[in-house]
Amino acid sequence: MDLETVREVVLARDRADLAQLDAGSAVLAGGTFLFSEPHDHLDRLIDITALGWAPLRAHADGLEIAATCTLAELAGAAPGRELGSALLRPDWPGTALFAQACRALLASHKIWRTATVGGNVCLSLPAGAVLGALVALDATAVIWPRGGGERRIPLRDFVTGPGENILATGAVVRSFLVPTASLLARTSFRKIALAPLGRSGAVVMGRRTADGRCAITVTAATTRPVVLEFAAVPADFEVAAALAELEPDVWFDDPHGAPDWRAHVTALLAAEVAAELGEAA
Repeated sequence: MDLETVREVVLARDRADLAQLDAGSAVLAGGTFLFSEPHDHLDRLIDITALGWAPLRAHADGLEIAATCTLAELAGAAPGRELGSALLRPDWPGTALFAQACRALLASHKIWRTATVGGNVCLSLPAGAVLGALVALDATAVIWPRGGGERRIPLRDFVTGPGENILATGAVVRSFLVPTASLLARTSFRKIALAPLGRSGAVVMGRRTADGRCAITVTAATTRPVVLEFAAVPADFEVAAALAELEPDVWFDDPHGAPDWRAHVTALLAAEVAAELGEAA
């Protein structure tokens, strides 16, 4: 879709160019959402793809995923494995969630090669499965505030509601840091939708680290990613009790699923995730 109110596209080549971000500007990376519907309040786009950020960078503390990393790069998709790789690296079982999350979006391979991880996170939609996968892996968001410096925040605290997050005007998400413990963790993934090719109604992901601790993350069914943490693999009743403690208004309501249905199927999927994590022990 043409953005008829946009009068300028700035190709950002260093951080100084990001200072032009204001209420009438938007960050452009993949643009798959930006160009999908009108945004009449915008008159400038700041293209960050020329900043040259490496999509994926391994280091001693884990994995850094640039905001400009495409879904295809995250999923390890390439000719012959268009649906992504089972693991990003054989010694990182936790990265099984990457391709699984990308497939939950039901986007075409053309979109995979264009849409970015940062875009999926910053849209902050309940169905943002890549956002959910990074939350499930206990990732940290690295944010560049408008005035300079750097801010780091647990990604589980980034989203505040459907399409809402803590990102201030002029701030840019630089990358996401996944700790080594999560990369080495065992994971489990479940998804359900009302239609075979419909938007996810509930996505549940589990993580069990080497010390036995478990986390079950719920997304798509909720207004924001919800993390349930346990000292060990939880029994069914423990999962059910943790879900029952959630506030009623956390369950999302739209044409892709009513709140009571989402809560019900989430409980079933979460029990399956916990059981699979237990089998891996």
